[in-house]
Amino acid sequence: METTLLILFCSIIIGFLAAVYFARHVKSADAGTPKMQEIAAAIHEGAMAFLHREYKIIAIFIILFGALIGFFLDHPATPEINEGIFLAISFVLGALCSLIAGYIGMKISTLANVRTANAARKDIKDAFMIAFRSGSVMGLCLVSFAVLGITMLYLAYSLFGLPQEVLMEVITGFGLGASSIALFCRVGGGIYTKAADVGGDLVGKIEKGIPEDDPRNPAVVADNVGDNVGDVAGMGADLFGSCAESTCAALVIGALMFTSLSALLFPVLISAIGIVACLLTFFVVRLGKKKNVEGALKLGLIVSSVLVAVSLYYFTPQWLPVTFELQGTTYTAMGVFYAVLTGLIAGLLIGVITEYFTSYRYKPVQEIAEKSKTGAATNIIAGLALGWESAVVPLLLIAVTVYLSYYFAGIYGIAVAALGMLSTLVFSLAIDAYGPVADNAGGIAEMSGLPKEVRKRTDILDAAGNTTAAIGKGFAIGSASLTALALFTAFTAASGITVVDLLQPITIAGLLVGGMLPFIFSAMTMKAVGRAAFSIIEEVRRQFKQIKGLMEGKAKPDYAKCVDIATKDSLKKMIAPGLLVILSPILMGVLFGLEALSGLLIGSLCSGIVLATSLANSGGAWDNAKKYIETGKLGGKGSDVHKAAVTGDTVGDGCKDTAGPGLNVLMKLMAIIALVFVPLFAKYSGLLIP
Repeated sequence: METTLLILFCSIIIGFLAAVYFARHVKSADAGTPKMQEIAAAIHEGAMAFLHREYKIIAIFIILFGALIGFFLDHPATPEINEGIFLAISFVLGALCSLIAGYIGMKISTLANVRTANAARKDIKDAFMIAFRSGSVMGLCLVSFAVLGITMLYLAYSLFGLPQEVLMEVITGFGLGASSIALFCRVGGGIYTKAADVGGDLVGKIEKGIPEDDPRNPAVVADNVGDNVGDVAGMGADLFGSCAESTCAALVIGALMFTSLSALLFPVLISAIGIVACLLTFFVVRLGKKKNVEGALKLGLIVSSVLVAVSLYYFTPQWLPVTFELQGTTYTAMGVFYAVLTGLIAGLLIGVITEYFTSYRYKPVQEIAEKSKTGAATNIIAGLALGWESAVVPLLLIAVTVYLSYYFAGIYGIAVAALGMLSTLVFSLAIDAYGPVADNAGGIAEMSGLPKEVRKRTDILDAAGNTTAAIGKGFAIGSASLTALALFTAFTAASGITVVDLLQPITIAGLLVGGMLPFIFSAMTMKAVGRAAFSIIEEVRRQFKQIKGLMEGKAKPDYAKCVDIATKDSLKKMIAPGLLVILSPILMGVLFGLEALSGLLIGSLCSGIVLATSLANSGGAWDNAKKYIETGKLGGKGSDVHKAAVTGDTVGDGCKDTAGPGLNVLMKLMAIIALVFVPLFAKYSGLLIP
């Protein structure tokens, strides 16, 4: 017992101390000229203002939803224990950990952007290290908070003498809290970032013919703010939710067969090993003589994966019993290791496939650029086809992972396979949060009027960031689908479901409704982006008309107005999609029963994986097809081919940064709501079914 807790708390302390070390390294760097600092301050203030206003709305949700959990989720099977109170505490703690980690990540990224731009004035290596270490702070904080929160809840609830199965079930509230925050941060941040991006590009690039990040564009600061609220706070909350939820799912299943502390907390130990392995990798990642940024980041991901695999090969037989029984079948500790390894390898392969379909170094994106010769329509047709095609291999990989992990360790294997995919989350988050920092650095360099060679260096960093962002989105979708499946298996275990009969009409009805939900959710988020972007477009046009000398560069635009519009619109429009995701599983379970709810979860998972992958990859490919042309190919910037590609990129913005990533949360959140609300379904289930 003492050894297990020692490992967990040592990893937590190491993670937080390393985050402080990297944060100090970033803050100690020179922030550049007064002009650079002025622009960076505007981005920082806009990002933090958005976060503060969003957190106020989220705080109301936490209080109300936490109260509902406390009052309505007392399981009738345990009359001596009010599970609802414990679940509510777990829910609030999970939400707070996610909020704090997101705040830290946003804070450091908006401090790092200007320092990265300034470092690029001298050398790309220093600029790379600042951007990468700022992302490392985000990754270390998020996973350390997840391990800390779950460990503290386990220790605290153990003092109340709760039965093991009940204890693990009430901890699932932590995952629900984390995933609820991910919903609002993903959707709200996604609407914000793409409204500003689309609005600024359509007027600036197409109507006015000015370059990206031009200081004359009133939406340029809002666009840079959006990079942070979408890809730092949003992505961070999404993957924090995946880590917490998959851990909770594995804990619930593990409680059915394990008694020793090391075996019970094995899911948490996987993340603890990941913290140390990824931290060791951070000190290895450097730019060599060739200054291959993508290569350095991908090598780091491979190294961290190898370190995790080797560590777990050694520790798994020590932490788990040699053999154990689950649902009448005997499995082994090494079988669990193989299940974890399956998920780890699948995550790497999904990243490789995603890169192939979204990087302009490969044929698929180059073909989209070629199609832009005949206009925006053929560009969009090619991008849509690429997205659908790109979903095939990741889906097959997930299918193989599910089969193999179940073969090795039953439903517990599926849960730990999801954790295997997330075991290098610290590093994955670091390279994902690196992207918006590099992007912002390029914007600051452009708006500050720095020499062209500085912008070339930041463009190299940004290009790598685009690729790693696309890989990160593929990784997030893959981990979300495995997490949702793990949660579904935990839900069946907690609710006593042994068979889901697909021949029952009520199950088929649930399947059809579940399959429809990702599409209506995507429609709602895409329309929200369109409406918010329209407001930005009107404001940008107004300023170009009414502010004399703006186009000539003699007058300064009102950046704050666009930031305010994007903030208000995104926060308003995130509520309806959020309610759809939260209420659907509760209403289905209460009104139509557990069979219908099971169908709903399976249907949403099956259609959600395909739709999320195709939307994310189409959007990423459209974006990089535009960037491929901007390198000087096919006529370069300002050509008709470029304008067609900009239109395609504009369509893809909402796909890859709002609707697609939002589906990750939909799949996971619906599944964990079903798991957490099992006590409610035990009292009230199928009220409308005779």
